[in-house]
Amino acid sequence: MNVEITQDEKFLVTAVEIRCREKTKEVLKLKKYIENYRAGIVADEDGEKLIVGADKILYIESVDKKTFLYTEDKVLSTDKRLYELEEILDRADFFRCSKSVIVNLNKITRLKPEITRNILATLSNGEVVVVSRRYASELKKKLGIGD
Repeated sequence: MNVEITQDEKFLVTAVEIRCREKTKEVLKLKKYIENYRAGIVADEDGEKLIVGADKILYIESVDKKTFLYTEDKVLSTDKRLYELEEILDRADFFRCSKSVIVNLNKITRLKPEITRNILATLSNGEVVVVSRRYASELKKKLGIGD
């Protein structure tokens, strides 16, 4: 893949063009990622729609077929499913840490291994999420932590 950036004062807005031989799954995924970059996630708070920037999200949890976004001071609901949010969010910043939780890696302040091989991840607001043992080694790799 060839990536180029052209900077010129005559451009009034930033535009991205993808040139490809065919529209593969990867190309369409890239297009979707670019379209959603910095767009935020539409969430609901007491019947009011808000747009939440990804950098404000601590973690996302699915409970009883409902999805909740947790920020420093709010719990918001969204119509999107976890797998849809995984496609939208930057994988460098967000990590599926259990079957029902996606965590913002930038908000983790402390990791504590448990005897069960789960990991307790403390977030910037003091909340703790469990990284299940199924995802623990992948998290360690992502963070560059050895065993």
